[in-house]
Amino acid sequence: MASGEDDDPIIEEIDVYLAKSLSENLYLLQYPVRPSTMNYDDVNHLAAKIKPKQQRLELEMAMDTMSPNYCRSKGEQIALNVDGTTYDEGNTYAVKMMDKQTFSSIQATTNTSRYAAAIFRKGELHITPLNGILQMRPSFSYLDKADNKTREREAEREGGDSSQDEAEEDAKAITVRFARPESEQARQRRIQSYEFIQKKHAEEPWVHLRYHGLRDSRSEHEKQYLYCQSVDASQNSELVKTPKEYLAMLMPPQAEEKVVQVAGPSNVLSMAQLRTLPLAEQVKTLMKNVKIMPFANLMGLLALGTDSTAVLRCIQQVALLVQGNWVVKSDVLYPKNTCSAHSGVPAEVLCRGRDFVMWRFTMVRSVMRKEVTNIIKLPPEDVKEFLEHVAVPRVNRGWEFVLPTDHEFNKKHPDIAHRQNMLWMGIQSKLEKVFNFSIEDFMPKNSPQPDAVHISGEQRLKMAQERAQANQSSLKKELAAKRGISREEPMDTTPHVNGSVNGGLDHANGTGDAPSDPASSPELQHFVNTIFRKHFVLTLSEFKRLFGLHVASRPAGEVVVPSVSDFMLQNAILQNQCRQIHVPFPAQTKLEADEQKVFCMWNTGDDSDKLRHVLFELFSKNYRIKRALLLTKLSQEVGDIPKTDVDRLLKECCISSSGHWYLRGTCPS
Repeated sequence: MASGEDDDPIIEEIDVYLAKSLSENLYLLQYPVRPSTMNYDDVNHLAAKIKPKQQRLELEMAMDTMSPNYCRSKGEQIALNVDGTTYDEGNTYAVKMMDKQTFSSIQATTNTSRYAAAIFRKGELHITPLNGILQMRPSFSYLDKADNKTREREAEREGGDSSQDEAEEDAKAITVRFARPESEQARQRRIQSYEFIQKKHAEEPWVHLRYHGLRDSRSEHEKQYLYCQSVDASQNSELVKTPKEYLAMLMPPQAEEKVVQVAGPSNVLSMAQLRTLPLAEQVKTLMKNVKIMPFANLMGLLALGTDSTAVLRCIQQVALLVQGNWVVKSDVLYPKNTCSAHSGVPAEVLCRGRDFVMWRFTMVRSVMRKEVTNIIKLPPEDVKEFLEHVAVPRVNRGWEFVLPTDHEFNKKHPDIAHRQNMLWMGIQSKLEKVFNFSIEDFMPKNSPQPDAVHISGEQRLKMAQERAQANQSSLKKELAAKRGISREEPMDTTPHVNGSVNGGLDHANGTGDAPSDPASSPELQHFVNTIFRKHFVLTLSEFKRLFGLHVASRPAGEVVVPSVSDFMLQNAILQNQCRQIHVPFPAQTKLEADEQKVFCMWNTGDDSDKLRHVLFELFSKNYRIKRALLLTKLSQEVGDIPKTDVDRLLKECCISSSGHWYLRGTCPS
């Protein structure tokens, strides 16, 4: 025997027999409103009847009217209300007193295949399957009879000579109408109706029964049928089941008793069900229902201990930042291939219109509905819906943004605020083309421009002299830096990955410029680090374009970096863990000079750095590569790499054209 079986030895073996004599007529009666210590065994049962198909049972039991707990006056009042003052054989209470009560059954369960009654005798266990489990509860049908009696009395008093009036009525013509043929759908609705079901139940006749007490001889006789009538071993096959199969037979899956969750209204969100979803789905569902929310409120709705960094990553997929608050994206509210519930306008048009409304609120606190409608040219119902998502109407002020500006979030997460600002710049450029407007159209005509400030002649002269001195000093530094780099290039001893020397890569990491150098300004350094961690590979032309958008997005009058040249931008790039890839372009290439200067993010601190190093080395030898060459080089330098990692590497740094892969921005048109 196994060691586990020694701890649980078999004490006794019991034979189990299945008795079927009473299986079709055996019911378990429960009395849920009565304690188990107060049973009805000794109560006089006056009548019993059953409807077998419905498993509906009614029992009439006598009440002890001589008990000190019985209120005689109340019993007489109930009998008077039910039967009235006249004596009739059909009266409910013959003794003018409530001396009995009726118990009516309801089914405790519709599936009794897992329930049986068992009886043990002489080392044998006999079980009989139950046909039904019924819960017996007091019936108050006598109250309905009392109400009917009351209505009859009132009708008699109000009727008067109604029978005589009816006799004197003139004959009236009768219109005969024929019912139209019943359709199949109408017939199904009629069959499933409550009235039809009640009618079918009423059609089944009652079967009257005779009650026998617990100690009655007939009860003892019927009790013998609970034992299996044939215990011959030749007629009872032995159970040849494994323990696992036997347990499955005893406790079958409860699929039929699973609780079906009721589907709530579409506008009701269950927080218990919400927290069973993945984090990304939780954020999307919340934003789709709430439309606009500060980040602090979003964290409060999520489970305690949720990582805020993960939430920030998820929220940027489904929402945009407007005045420090997160507003759900238009394509989340209006998915593709859908249309407006008000006007039937396609989702693509709705998204453009709503993006314009959100963009306006990134600039001002209040907008006028008429101004928006004149530009996006959408029905008033749709425009009102856009505004109701993020604003509230104010008297003489149009629609005001519903939440205050969350300056705290912008200060705590400047990188995200900057990224969202760049996204809005891209959205603005698209909206200007679609709706044919410019940013100057929204500047107040009567208010002075930000730069329209009166400056005296002396101040202008002083500012011109300062600009000339700054330009002269920056030019000197640029020339000195060029001479310094040309002298230091042959002495480059920067260590390389795996100890190899990559002749095609520029390994300069900065020249230690003084803090006054614009290339070392924190603003420019932060921009370079942020943009290269997002794009990984940029040409100088693309970097200059993105930097120009960044400068244009800053508030009016704020100077980001004073007069930065192309050389200073390159120097700033090389100071942020970036390197230049000297791609050997063909002589006949049509790329501009700035497009042939390619820079890459060299070190990010994660495992993907090694993969990018191998990729950049290949591009330092050829301006285009094949995927097979990359896979071979990766297997030699790094080892086996999952296909998903290779796909992500190519997607982040390259574009495909005519079967070859090019670094981003270097593919010939």
